[in-house]
Amino acid sequence: MIWQFSWLLLAATVQAASLSLQSPRFTISASDATQLRSDTLSLTKKPEPLTLGATDTLKLTFQITESDEGKGVQPHQTFLRFYDKESGEEGIQPVRVTPGGKAKFELNMMRPPASIPPTTHNPLEVSLILGSFVHAPAQYDLFDLYIPASQTPAEHPDEASFHVLPAIKHTFRPEQKSPPQFISAVSAAAVLSPWLVLIGLWSKIGVRVPKLFSLSIVPFTALLGAFEVLLVWYWVDLKLGQVLLYGGILAIPTVFAGKQALCATGEWRAGRK
Repeated sequence: MIWQFSWLLLAATVQAASLSLQSPRFTISASDATQLRSDTLSLTKKPEPLTLGATDTLKLTFQITESDEGKGVQPHQTFLRFYDKESGEEGIQPVRVTPGGKAKFELNMMRPPASIPPTTHNPLEVSLILGSFVHAPAQYDLFDLYIPASQTPAEHPDEASFHVLPAIKHTFRPEQKSPPQFISAVSAAAVLSPWLVLIGLWSKIGVRVPKLFSLSIVPFTALLGAFEVLLVWYWVDLKLGQVLLYGGILAIPTVFAGKQALCATGEWRAGRK
């Protein structure tokens, strides 16, 4: 029960110890130190929007105090927030505060800080944010500020590498058209004509192969025919790896069959002699 009472007392103390602003004032000066506008800020109502030229300077002064005692204090964090409501861009600028709570901020448009967000022709909403470990946080909307529009930044040498590239369009060749049937028939006849001539001449000469179908020659002839069939099959459907595999298998019996055929042929020729 005592602990709960202590927490409630501490919360009440923190709630009571809030921060407030005293004597907030702004001054706008030209490059020749001529004072263009100066006024005291109200914490309940914004003044008419402030406008800065390309060479003007804005000076903002105020003091942070405790609302109860009026004693100047130094918050742990003090920031000015520049917010563009239209684009959603914002910039945070830290403000240095003395131990007595006095603060001064200067915005020179000839050397604007990097915290100023990119601007167009829309005003920036300027507010003050206070943060402290022993006081309640506070935020005050100060004024709207018009400043010159930002210049377009220089293009980085590698910027083009991060742009969206055009879609890749593939160009395919049209499907190959088959030649007319007449041309195909003429080409086939031209390919087969040497065989017809060979068979015709062979019939004229009368070449004889009496031992072609003997048991010693037929296996070798059949294996040679198998190789021809394998080549035709490769042209129609097979892949190179399959042809090499099947050809290697056929090569083994073909070697022995060929050796047997050669031996038989040599014996027949020796017998004739």
